[in-house]
Amino acid sequence: MTKYKVGIIGLGEVAQIIHLPVLESLSDRFEVTAICDISPKLLEVIGDRYRVPVQRRFTNAAELTSLAELDAVLICNSDEYHAECVISALQNRKHVLIEKPMCLTMQEADEIIRVRDEMGMKVMVGYMRRYAPAFVQMAEEVKRLSKINYVRVRDLIGGNHLFINQSSNVYRFDDIPEHAKLDRTERAARLVEEAIGEDASTDLKSAYRLLCGLGSHDLSAMRELIGFPKRVMAATQWNQGRFISAILEYDGFRVTYETGIDSNRLFDAHIQVYGSDKSLKVQYNTPYMRHLPTTLHVSATEGEAYEEKVIRSTFKDPYTCQFEAFYDVLAHDLTPKTTPEDSKSDLQLFRMLIEAMKESETRREER
Repeated sequence: MTKYKVGIIGLGEVAQIIHLPVLESLSDRFEVTAICDISPKLLEVIGDRYRVPVQRRFTNAAELTSLAELDAVLICNSDEYHAECVISALQNRKHVLIEKPMCLTMQEADEIIRVRDEMGMKVMVGYMRRYAPAFVQMAEEVKRLSKINYVRVRDLIGGNHLFINQSSNVYRFDDIPEHAKLDRTERAARLVEEAIGEDASTDLKSAYRLLCGLGSHDLSAMRELIGFPKRVMAATQWNQGRFISAILEYDGFRVTYETGIDSNRLFDAHIQVYGSDKSLKVQYNTPYMRHLPTTLHVSATEGEAYEEKVIRSTFKDPYTCQFEAFYDVLAHDLTPKTTPEDSKSDLQLFRMLIEAMKESETRREER
């Protein structure tokens, strides 16, 4: 079995809790060869923990992507820098697995696609929920429905720290340079304005970041199950853009989408598809506690009987399934289902939602 040498850019919560332990469990397929983070103290701690040589610990992402011995780069730093890091890795002939969102603007997405094609490398976007076996099974079940009447997409969760603080020890240091913090803030503001317009309100900009973060999981999975909507019939945001609801139009049915983040230690994320005589629901739990199962809930009427069942396909977490899929992409020269083109469809849908929210704000102001 071929073993691929991987460099990791970004050593924050998700890398510490998920990516590094998963890669360690798949040590027959991947070897963490180099790491990069803007925090020197974090580099030292994680480098020592995973036995990464000092000469392969970087605070500059471009230095990591230029390492000749690397086969692939995992990008899980702040999303304002995703496009820059993807392009650098591709130009250095490295395959890429990038955490969602792939990027924040259409222009960045187009440039990633262009460079990927030019260099002939693989780029896979980390929508791990779509690799959960329960979701894969649901996708097949949805195809067999004779009709869809209604779909509900829901993701109302407590902040990640509510789960992390009780279950994991995450290293955080205060040695990030002030100029780097300022650059991140300014870059984020510029990219969001490029994506949704300078005229967007502060709350709409916040809503866009929520869509790019939490929303990209739900809407990406929704698209795989039922396709791209015809239009956004209505959308609104409140609580400074931290809550969103929308109605999406499809041929023959509608979708309600609701998302938000509060301070309740509850993770309620699911997609439910209602057919004529059968309902299918994939239920997720927090990814920050590994091996909590993703389940498929089926309710159906056949003749005089009504049946409910819950299918727990596996305790294997979706991130592990995602990395296994990434390995197959590299080892067998496959095209991942979560491509940059697929991710670009999310950006298109986010923009449609924001435009509908703008219309809602305008109507409210005119009353």
